[in-house]
Amino acid sequence: MKAISAMLVPFASLAITSVLVCAQPAQTKKSRAVNGQVLTSPELPAVRVKFDKPFKYVGTQSFVLYDVANAEQHFFVDADKQGRVRRLYWVQFEGYLPNNTHSYNYRVNKTVNLGGLDFIADAYARNKKTSQSRPGSDGSRALAFLESKGLRMGSDEIVSQRLVHLIDEAKRNELMIIYIEDLSALGFTAADLAPDGKAAAKWTQVSQGLLDRAVKGMQISKL
Repeated sequence: MKAISAMLVPFASLAITSVLVCAQPAQTKKSRAVNGQVLTSPELPAVRVKFDKPFKYVGTQSFVLYDVANAEQHFFVDADKQGRVRRLYWVQFEGYLPNNTHSYNYRVNKTVNLGGLDFIADAYARNKKTSQSRPGSDGSRALAFLESKGLRMGSDEIVSQRLVHLIDEAKRNELMIIYIEDLSALGFTAADLAPDGKAAAKWTQVSQGLLDRAVKGMQISKL
């Protein structure tokens, strides 16, 4: 796929485990709002996220994902006048519908605490020409939305930092923030940084730098 598809494959956020729990409300009834650089969510979770000035808000969309969860996406983008994206934040509020008993189940290798909230942290390097997004996924919908705004990544090579906060003990609601950069600006390709790539030894350094920049570009606080 063209444009930002490479960021999408790892982030199908429906890592599903069936559990015996009471159905939880999956979608907030109160409206989330954006004012300039600030995104405010009144619940699920009650949080305020402020992005640095280079990141301009380009809009939101909501949909039912795979017939099992509600999803609400917001996008803050740093792009040039031609719509070439250097960096972006993709924020997604997601929760399972009351008609199922699924829960989110992520492999946890690293965590970070931001504004008093614990986030699962993982990173990926991808080439958009060699990665495909599942039709109807949150990633494919994000791609379509950004392309509808005339936005595209500056190169085929990208690197992405995913941050996931599980909101409730039942793990049925989540806040996901994905920070994405043009990898070519760092002088690498995804193949270079793969486990068998010529720069595989650099991945730890590259991924830590990515996480540092993702965290630095936003401020998260509880309401």
